Amino acid sequence: MQQGALPAAIAWLAASEEPAVRRAAQLEFLGTPWAGGSVINGRIVASLLSGQRADGSFGVHPYRKWTGAHWRLVSLVDLGVSGADAPSLLDAAGTVLDWLHSDQHRSQIRIINGLTRRCASQEGNALYVCSRLGLATDPRVAQLADDLIRWQWPDGGWNCDVDAGGDRSSFHESLPAAKGLHAFWSASGDPAAWAAAERTAELLLAHRLFKSSSTGRPIDPRWVKLRYPEFWHYGILPALLLLSRMGLSGDPRALEARDVLRSKMLPDGRWPVEGAWWHPPGSKGQTAVADWGRTGPNEFVTLSAVRILAPGLAG
Repeated sequence: MQQGALPAAIAWLAASEEPAVRRAAQLEFLGTPWAGGSVINGRIVASLLSGQRADGSFGVHPYRKWTGAHWRLVSLVDLGVSGADAPSLLDAAGTVLDWLHSDQHRSQIRIINGLTRRCASQEGNALYVCSRLGLATDPRVAQLADDLIRWQWPDGGWNCDVDAGGDRSSFHESLPAAKGLHAFWSASGDPAAWAAAERTAELLLAHRLFKSSSTGRPIDPRWVKLRYPEFWHYGILPALLLLSRMGLSGDPRALEARDVLRSKMLPDGRWPVEGAWWHPPGSKGQTAVADWGRTGPNEFVTLSAVRILAPGLAG
């Protein structure tokens, strides 16, 4: 990585047209107080908040891809938007908790051969959001953490595949679950949540974050692509960000993934986005509510990259 690359990236983020990005850069990397006012009127944040109804919902099921409250909240919290910025976030979180604790949802939990088959990214993302919004003391939030800990597979992950034999978890389901448990630990100090997140980190590190333990080749070439938002998809970018927040990104087994991230930095010090899991607003398919950028230099990928590669500065 070229000398001065991170300062160049930080300067770019600090000049962003999106107030939430500017605030993150100032608070996390420059150590300067934020005096820029509300962040809710930025293009991205305003889009994520648009259309909210009086009951906290956005007029669709909370899990509807990618327009439901579940997905919007993850992106808002990633950007550091809080209940103090937008009190309606707490109402939106309430709709997610109501869904996850509903009889209909919980009736779909299956135990086969002693292993709980759950799309743990659902509870994991919700736990991450609620913990960051100051709701860790809500009994419904603590129940999410308890459930994830109880459902964790022996290898340290989670899986919703009813045919899986029990010796291999899904990285897609496991990363959000660990992300949520770490956030819950940060908010509550619960040692069981930390231990569960640490077991997942060990699973990821055992695979160098993206490699098969048997062949040494990438498990999925898409995992080394830099994409944002990741929603429920696994990749080295969100994996490294979690390890950084856990103080584990310096583990020798993470160095190759860090090198891949460094190698993708553009000559001007920014990082690109390499495709997307979503379709642009107004198009067909699973559309996002905001245009995050699908090619070229990307503020949101760069924000994550700097959080990972600037020791001691990650938020």
